[in-house]
Amino acid sequence: MFGLTFEKLLLIGVLAVFVLGPERLPHYASKFAQFIKQLKAMADGAKSRMREEMGPEFDDVDWKKLDPRQYDPRRIIREALTDEPETVAAPVVAPTIRESAYAQRQRLLREGRPAPFDDEAT
Repeated sequence: MFGLTFEKLLLIGVLAVFVLGPERLPHYASKFAQFIKQLKAMADGAKSRMREEMGPEFDDVDWKKLDPRQYDPRRIIREALTDEPETVAAPVVAPTIRESAYAQRQRLLREGRPAPFDDEAT
């Protein structure tokens, strides 16, 4: 949770003892406990309200499927670009690798031919 390990929590506790002092520490610890309880009550209230408003469909929702951490934008784009329509059965053809404009120009210069000229280029 937030990258907090037991050692880090222990260090925060030790720092709190030194900063707050032994007299004020119990008071602030109880306030922190109340805050955590209120936070949990708010989360439970939101969950029950959601269950109320959605009705029986709330239990049918697959929450793991809706987790945004599972989506990899690179994979989504790759799948969208490589997917072919299912209605058209395209023949299997080896993909042609297009040469970049820079590579084309370098190849032409190596061959002793002039580089292509684009009238519309600025």
